[in-house]
Amino acid sequence: MIRFIILSIALTLFGFGSFAQTFDDYFKLAAENNPGLKAQYNEYEAALQKVDQVKALPDPTFSFGYFISPAETKVGPQKAKLSLSQMFPWFGTLKAQGDAAALMAEAKYQNFIDARNKLRLELAAAYFPLYELNEWIRIEQENINVLKSYKTIANQKFNEGAGSMVDVLRVDIMLKDSETNLEILKTKETPLIASFNKLLNRPENEAVSTGDSLKTILLPTDFRKDSLTALNPKIKALSLKLQASLASERAAKKQGLPKLGVGLDYVIVDKGSNLSLPDNGKDIVMPMISISIPIFRSKYNALVKEAQLTRKGYENKLLDETNTLVSEYEMAMFQLNQQEQLISLYQKQIETTKQSINLLLTSYANSGKEFEEVLRMQQQLLKYQKMHISALVQYQIAVEKINYLTSNIY
Repeated sequence: MIRFIILSIALTLFGFGSFAQTFDDYFKLAAENNPGLKAQYNEYEAALQKVDQVKALPDPTFSFGYFISPAETKVGPQKAKLSLSQMFPWFGTLKAQGDAAALMAEAKYQNFIDARNKLRLELAAAYFPLYELNEWIRIEQENINVLKSYKTIANQKFNEGAGSMVDVLRVDIMLKDSETNLEILKTKETPLIASFNKLLNRPENEAVSTGDSLKTILLPTDFRKDSLTALNPKIKALSLKLQASLASERAAKKQGLPKLGVGLDYVIVDKGSNLSLPDNGKDIVMPMISISIPIFRSKYNALVKEAQLTRKGYENKLLDETNTLVSEYEMAMFQLNQQEQLISLYQKQIETTKQSINLLLTSYANSGKEFEEVLRMQQQLLKYQKMHISALVQYQIAVEKINYLTSNIY
């Protein structure tokens, strides 16, 4: 039975927005414009052209010869000779070569699919840090506003004689820290936007909209590891290359067999001096057949050995990629579960910290004491809010990683 993780992140800081539509729109733009992805598709198209090349017969041979000194025959002197011949590889050779090329082309297509899927993951890895940065800027600005209100309260208490000037100075110190942090965060936006835009192959300073919230995440958590190999394009590509190597091995063996040829010679004959001959000046037509004798076996043996070693290489690559895929899947699931727990923790910590701040402010309003604790808890709240955003972002990136590994959404 499929169990669903429903991770609600609708706190007072977050609402449900249009993240999915925005991100999917960017992905469509990237898929259409990314030069690396276009290059992968060009490689696939080029590989398709190989199929017709290897399935075609060798060109027929036409030759023409002119007798400078005509060779005399009974029916007259030979003036010229025309020859046309065609060689045919052994039965099944062209089919095996075509199968190998077609399978390699299909493997190129799977490489293109993997590149497209990986582009989405790279896009997510560039998009979510932008969202995180924007949220951190918003939170830092809110923190500055709160600290300014605390400074007003501290000044009032000091003027009333119920507070200390040290409290005002403490707020000033924290305000300067927050304002500096805010400026640093704002300067970080430019390189992040440039990195994101380059994936879309557009100007590096073009504006990027990340929305103001993440949507609720709905993810099935019982993905079976055995489905990874059935869906992952990298595995499919290597499987196709393995099949192609088997077809190449068959083709290599057949190339070591004799080649057959058929041809036709046509000899133009002039009339001779003996005009009484009934066939005087009759042209000569001579059908021919030929066969190649592959007695020099070293190159054919090497060709077969090359195909066999290539096949073994793909077998090992397939096993290695399968192991890597399972390992990456397990790590991504761990990160997903880890961030889920952290999100839940930070939500609770934020709520508890806010309650503590309200109680401390009430106590400070009555007694003018423990203002330092109010400031400390405010900084603690800021930390939890930022960590909460980071956990949300890392969770979403983990979701995209799992989708990439399982080809779940493509």
